[in-house]
Amino acid sequence: MVLLLTPGQRHEQVMFEALMEAGAVKRRRGRPRVRPDRVAGDKGYSGRKIRRYLRRRGIGVVIARQRRERRVRFDKAAYRKRNVVERLINRLKQFRRIATRYEKRAVNYLAMLTIAAITLWL
Repeated sequence: MVLLLTPGQRHEQVMFEALMEAGAVKRRRGRPRVRPDRVAGDKGYSGRKIRRYLRRRGIGVVIARQRRERRVRFDKAAYRKRNVVERLINRLKQFRRIATRYEKRAVNYLAMLTIAAITLWL
């Protein structure tokens, strides 16, 4: 799992490439892979820049298109599994310090977010 912070009024798409470069997929043996097989995201990530980045790296795209864009096939069963991430975010927001953002500095907030993620993982 990789945690990155965005500035308050920015969309998450700004950090997409940095997030993909920082993450690694665990293997049973050997070094972790830096490139996953597929990436699932909601319609907010259906932009050309993200799709071009994923296509260039050979990563499968499981992102629905917005209505104004042309239709494209994608794996609906895999798309439904992104609720796991949404549930994790909701569980992190159960920590009051994270939901209300008591920590004003990004470094401190990221530290509290990491502690909450570790607590949930244990």
